[in-house]
Amino acid sequence: MKGSLELKLSVRTDRIARDFLLYLMALSCVASLPVAAQNSARNSRSWSGILVSSSCNADEAFFESPECNKVVSGAELSLYDDTNRVMYDLRPQDKIAFHTGDTVTVRGTLDGDVIRIASIEPMSIGLALGQKAPPFAVRDQFGRVETLETLKGRNGTVLLFFRSADW
Repeated sequence: MKGSLELKLSVRTDRIARDFLLYLMALSCVASLPVAAQNSARNSRSWSGILVSSSCNADEAFFESPECNKVVSGAELSLYDDTNRVMYDLRPQDKIAFHTGDTVTVRGTLDGDVIRIASIEPMSIGLALGQKAPPFAVRDQFGRVETLETLKGRNGTVLLFFRSADW
């Protein structure tokens, strides 16, 4: 009887230990999901630029070579980021409903020089027609503070910000 009781206790103890280990493994897997999602969100960002043929390089894209807008057999669409003068491959290609020469904003994650696309949309610059400008304050070339109010004229105001290649 004593041997039988010891055997039952041993089997029961082994089962409890196994169940506890399985519980810990499941708990650690579930606990790692939010961390993975946080890391993915942290690595997620956006890039803006021009869609060009992957047969084109950054120098050709910078100089607006007509070769960059040609449809080349075997070539795919790439994003040329003209701010950083960098070319990015885009994956998956089937998410791209645009053409070479289109200016877009791509959201996703960067894997080497490949952007894994979460979304892609036409790039918008500036305010929409009729939209009111937000209040602002900037220094002019003479160091004076200019605001929207100080620049407003009787018939309205046109502001043009031009990024010179010489700056």
